[in-house]
Amino acid sequence: MHPALENLCGPGKQLKAEAPDEKEIAGLLRTGIARLHDAQNTALALESRFDLAYNAAHALCLAALRRMGYRAGNRYIVFQVLPHTLGLGPEVWRVLDKCHNTRNLGEYEGMLDVDERLVKDLVSATESVSQALQQLRSG
Repeated sequence: MHPALENLCGPGKQLKAEAPDEKEIAGLLRTGIARLHDAQNTALALESRFDLAYNAAHALCLAALRRMGYRAGNRYIVFQVLPHTLGLGPEVWRVLDKCHNTRNLGEYEGMLDVDERLVKDLVSATESVSQALQQLRSG
């Protein structure tokens, strides 16, 4: 168990300890990588690319958390714990935080305001997550 993650576990907290499930993790990796690939298709609408990249990031970050033996109580926590699950710094999780807030405005208030730069930054951050996961799995 990871001490920082363990501190987030318990009644009313954001994480729950749960044994990793290899099939679940494999499915999250498969869908995350497929969505990341599709997000780079510039023939798609910018909003679609954002949605694909955001959901790819979430699936991959969730896979990293599940690999450590935890389940998330909310979507956002998978991004916050990246320093502990994959050793990734603020240059990655801050982009994902911004995109999470952007996604929420779009989902709940109909105000999805994305531009090419944000989508490129999101794809780049998601690629960093994917590469870190691949290094763990091959190492």
